[in-house]
This record gives sequence, structure tokens and C-alpha cells, in this order.
Amino acid sequence: MKVILVDDEKAMHLIMKKMLAKIGEVEVMGAFLDTMAASSYLNDHEVDLIFVDINMPRQSGLEFAEGLRKQGKQIRIVFITSHVEYALSAFDVFAFDYMVKPVKQDRLLQTVHRALAESPSKLPKEEVVATIEAQAVEFNALGRIEINSDHGAKTKWRSSKSIELFAYLLVQQGRLVSRTRLIEDIFGNMPQKNAEVYLNTTVYQLRKLLNTYGLKEVLHTYNNYYALNLTDVTVDFIRFEEGCRQLSVIQSETDMEQALLLEQLYVGNLFGEYGYTWSLSEVERLSLMYSALNQRLCQALMKAKDTSNAIRLLKKLLHRDELHEESLILLMRALSMQKNKEALIEHYEQYTAQLLQEIGTAPSLEVAALYAQLLSEAR
Repeated sequence: MKVILVDDEKAMHLIMKKMLAKIGEVEVMGAFLDTMAASSYLNDHEVDLIFVDINMPRQSGLEFAEGLRKQGKQIRIVFITSHVEYALSAFDVFAFDYMVKPVKQDRLLQTVHRALAESPSKLPKEEVVATIEAQAVEFNALGRIEINSDHGAKTKWRSSKSIELFAYLLVQQGRLVSRTRLIEDIFGNMPQKNAEVYLNTTVYQLRKLLNTYGLKEVLHTYNNYYALNLTDVTVDFIRFEEGCRQLSVIQSETDMEQALLLEQLYVGNLFGEYGYTWSLSEVERLSLMYSALNQRLCQALMKAKDTSNAIRLLKKLLHRDELHEESLILLMRALSMQKNKEALIEHYEQYTAQLLQEIGTAPSLEVAALYAQLLSEAR
């Protein structure tokens, strides 16, 4: 296994080289005093593992790791630092591990052996298969909570709390969560002693389930913190959010095709029927993101004269929120473009009746004026 060291202290280079020399199958390819030199080396060389200090001049280890992730490099990164409070930030960039100085030989050995175990070239045949399967696994949380693999087997959850723990850690997107916080948010209605036992049982259940998908190391524990390492797993709502950011403007035909595929990914609100109190703000945030994407897409479709697709998606939006004024405005314009006067009248009257029933008011002056204008143009 090829390794590099990045630390601004030469003494740490000597210490780490000496400790790594005691471990078989490890070759230190280089030791760098700053991240720029390390980045330059990585442009032309492949390595399996990087040990990097977090607190460094000019560019921190965290910024260095973030840069590698943005380049699409999935090299395993182990952070080494004197400051334990950096642990949470470390896992934001999908750290493989985190060690506090002074590094101990047995702790280093544990990390290296885990990295070797996850390297396909070092595994026996049956374990290589498991690793390949792990790379094909998807975590789906839009409209449901399930784990999908090439085998297509339905997720067999061990308990309702194992589902909730999975959902809770999933929404953290790799960030470490303290044991105290998990107990408070998931097991808060139980006596403290019972909650602690139940959390231990639930962690065991979730870990055992993930193992059946070849995801042995996905549920990461560090002291009294827990996280899901999502580096090699596809997560639908993360894909959706990243896609929405990339399609902040929809102009070309390719943009529209990608947006249509992205819209189909959103099969329902985050976690579907599982209405966890702690997830409500995230559910609302992604729902608003979906609505904004849908409206951008519909505007682009209407501009391209594809009114049929626009109307289909706008009806879908209004089904989710019958009183959404912007969606109604777009729908009326699309129906007018189709010269579908009957549908225009039907949807406006339906909206008016619903508005009166729900909040006891009439449509806004803008909506009423637009309706009158479109109706006159349809004559």
C-alpha cells in the first residue's frame, strides 16, 4: 500500500516513517511539509492512503482534503492533529480516519490494517466481491428509506429505531454525531439507562444490516461519536441536491433533459411516511428545492414550446401544494399557449374555491388580472 505524509513538522515525518516501517505492506512514497507540494506530487502519482496534519500554514489539511474531493479523488485520508475538536469537520470531507497526537503504534496499526482490508488487491476473492457489491449500493431516502443493491433484495430492517438511526446519520452526510445527541433526539422519551442500552442495540442492528450489503466500515465510530461514511455509496437526496445546484440555470436542451431526469429522482419528500420531528427542517428545505427546480424546468419547457411536459409537471406541483400561486400562474400561461380555454377556466375556478375554503380569501390581484387577460386572449 502506497502512503504519503503531509505535515509541517519534520519531526512528525521521522516519527511516522519509523512507526509505519514496523507495519508490513506499507511503502512511504513521500513526506511533504505543505499541501501544495503534496498536491503537485498527486497530480502525477497514485497513492492509497494520505496521512495529513489538519493545522498547517497557508492551507489547512481540511482545505487540502476538500480540494481532492472536488477533483473527484477518492484517496483515503487520515487526519492527524493535536486538536480533537476538529473531528467533526474532518468527516465533512469523508475522512477515512482521525488520530490525535501523539500517535500510538497500536492505533496506527489498526488504521492501516483497516485500509489494507478494504483494498481489493489485498483481499481474498470472496471479500473482493463484497467490496464490488458495496460500490453498487444505493441509499434512497426520497419518498422512502431503503438500501438498494444489484441483488434487488428488499431491505430487512431489524427495528423501527434502526431505521431512524440510519435516517438520522444519513441526513448528517458523513458528519460525526455525538452519542448524547443521538440519545436526546431518537431515544429522548426513555430513561437514560434504557436509552443507552437501546442505542447500543440499535447500532449493532444497523451495523449487521450494512454488513449484508458488503458495507462493513460504512458505520463509523470514533470515541462517543457516530457517522456514516458515504464515500463509496450513492445517496439519492445528495445526488438531487447536487444536481439542483448544477442546474441553477436551465437553458439548453441538454439542461432540460438532465433536469427532467433529476425531477424523476424526487419521488417524494425526504423519508416519505416517516415523519421524524428532527428531520422537518431538512424535509422542507429539499421540498422547496424541488419546487424551485420544477418551476425553472417548466419555464424552460414553455420557452421551448414543450407545453405538454410543462403542464404535466405543474399539475404535479399543484397536487403537492394546491395553493402555490407561482405554479398556478405558470400553469395558466401554459394552458393559454395550448389554447385550452376549458382547462384554464377549470383550474382557475378550482384554485379559487380551494383558496376560499382553506383561508377564506380570493385570488391575488395579479392572478385575477392574468386570468382575465388570458381569458380574453382565448376568445
